[in-house]
Amino acid sequence: MNDTTELARKDEAAVSRREDEQSQRRVTLTPPVDIFEDSQGITLWADLPGVTRERLDVKVHDGNLYIEAEAVVPTPAGLRVQHAEIREPHFARAFSLSPEFDTSKIDANLKDGVLKLTIPRRDEARPRRIEVRTG
Repeated sequence: MNDTTELARKDEAAVSRREDEQSQRRVTLTPPVDIFEDSQGITLWADLPGVTRERLDVKVHDGNLYIEAEAVVPTPAGLRVQHAEIREPHFARAFSLSPEFDTSKIDANLKDGVLKLTIPRRDEARPRRIEVRTG
């Protein structure tokens, strides 16, 4: 083994170490959700602490609902981070939606790090009472 080979191996180790550090900083978390269903539709509550509206992406595509977000964890002025296990958490979650839900009428609201999605049922999928006549 010559010196240039040894140097190249050291550089590969440094690159590998930097990639590991970056992957440790970029952690994807599955946000916890609560889902409630009634005859009108479903309401989904997702916990997304530190997420702002600008860093939140909610999409519907091919019958799937996708939630992706990045949290902003500010460092107070005059302080520096001594230890941070997750600096900028990335949240991601996906759900399959039944065709009985009207995805064009989804209502989304983000308040205090909690995302509330209201997904109504299609009118034809809602329960309705059928009048029965006699005679």
